[in-house]
Amino acid sequence: MVKPFDKIKLHGFNNLTKSLSFCIYDICYAKTEEQRQAYIEYIDEQYNADRLTDILKEVCDIIGANILNVARQDYDPQGASVTILVSEEPIYTENVDQQESPGPISPTIVSHLDKSHICVHTYPEVHPDDGICTFRADIEVSTCGIISPLKALNYLIHQLESDIVTVDYRVRGFTRDVNGTKHYIDHPISSIQNFMDEETQNAYQMIDVNVFQENLFHTKMVLKDFELENYLFGVQLNDLSHEEQCDIAGKLHHEMQEIFYGRNLPLIGEN
Repeated sequence: MVKPFDKIKLHGFNNLTKSLSFCIYDICYAKTEEQRQAYIEYIDEQYNADRLTDILKEVCDIIGANILNVARQDYDPQGASVTILVSEEPIYTENVDQQESPGPISPTIVSHLDKSHICVHTYPEVHPDDGICTFRADIEVSTCGIISPLKALNYLIHQLESDIVTVDYRVRGFTRDVNGTKHYIDHPISSIQNFMDEETQNAYQMIDVNVFQENLFHTKMVLKDFELENYLFGVQLNDLSHEEQCDIAGKLHHEMQEIFYGRNLPLIGEN
């Protein structure tokens, strides 16, 4: 574990921007066109704009942020987006009932707006030929000030169906102490893995690609355990022959490895 930083006496507001970004993938196999369409409909319902809003509101609670505004949208034929503007400071308003659902910011708000946001976009899709279905969710938690998006790291990984995850964390800008000295980071970190719980670390194979001098950290994750029955949609394992099971498992492994390594790979047996 890295040692904590001593608290720094700052000149004014902490202007460091901390951004935590995810690409989270769920992979499955659906044998028929009807099953593939049913998968898309299932994902679209499971992760519609309302559900995603609830997830992001929980992230706000976890990191200690206050909601200023919520924008959400479901798309046709599939997918959804949610963006939440947040602040670090409590929100004080005149003539505004804070128990109401967050809406457009009142001009009477008296609060420091920290230029922070949380957003998610979803991308369900299916392979037209081989039955592979892929659901991707892109999530960004960006904060300015002392609140840290890293507090929501484990929650987001566990909340979504995460077979493969790529995580980026970057600290941008600088803040000054009372002597005028610039500080480009205000907390110790050697890897995003420093902030993952034991359950996450045990469940995933991970690779780090870090650029320490740029305060840029990148971690790739793929589930260690693979049980074919957990990757089938609309079809039972017992309904498949041994040859079909081997073929489907090979396709799923290939898809997951390509996403994990970020490059196209030849199928086993191809020249």
